[in-house]
Amino acid sequence: METTNQNKEQLSVEQKIKRRNFISFGVFFALGGTAVAGWKWLLNSPDEVAGVTANAKAPLRRALNKTELFFRNFYSNKHLVKTYPTSRAAKNVRVNSLIGINDDEDFDAKNWHLAVKLNNLQTLNINIDEIKALPKTEIVFDFKCVEGWDQIQHWGGVKLSDFLAHFKLIEQSKKQYMGLETPNGKYYVGLEMECVLHPQTLLAYEMNNQPISMEHGAPLRLIVPVKYGIKNLKRIGTMSFSNARPKDYWAEQGYDYYSGL
Repeated sequence: METTNQNKEQLSVEQKIKRRNFISFGVFFALGGTAVAGWKWLLNSPDEVAGVTANAKAPLRRALNKTELFFRNFYSNKHLVKTYPTSRAAKNVRVNSLIGINDDEDFDAKNWHLAVKLNNLQTLNINIDEIKALPKTEIVFDFKCVEGWDQIQHWGGVKLSDFLAHFKLIEQSKKQYMGLETPNGKYYVGLEMECVLHPQTLLAYEMNNQPISMEHGAPLRLIVPVKYGIKNLKRIGTMSFSNARPKDYWAEQGYDYYSGL
């Protein structure tokens, strides 16, 4: 009698294990099927209407835009990226994309100037010596690329917020966005004003205490630590301000417009 009860108890345990396994596999296949169906739905969904952004599926772009609004609403200029001692900075700074600077055969660094487009259709032209005369700020941080690599780098230049204040661009800085382009206009980014005014955002003219090389965007480039590298435009030619999203090279290719960290 005791043996029979033990067999029943053992059978009951085995049944429970089988039942749990059945439920587990059932949930796994259900979730897997849902994921596959969702992926197929996304692939077959219509493309977004091309404009400032393009080449992404409409539902995905809506999700990216909602994510941007969330982070912009909770963004704080007091949030700073981690910094490092200069001894940690890479000696050989990685060169990635050369879009906008490798095919600019007419570029002359000696005659370079930053063209700041004002509201009244006038343009303020500023040369590199005027920029270098402003208080210098340095930063050593972990530069991150959307391709998955990162590198601790050392940059020097003027805070973009200081630049705007010095050249009396206060009204322009009240706009929601800034647009930056290379001199030939072949690479361009759009930035929300919160990151423009971030205390770690620089107009950089030095790398490892030396003038920036041509391949890294000489004579002046953007360093914005709270963004991925695709927003850190090399060789700035023009600067503009608006309350609507400026055009953005990679957003037109389907990437996230915000591209924040």
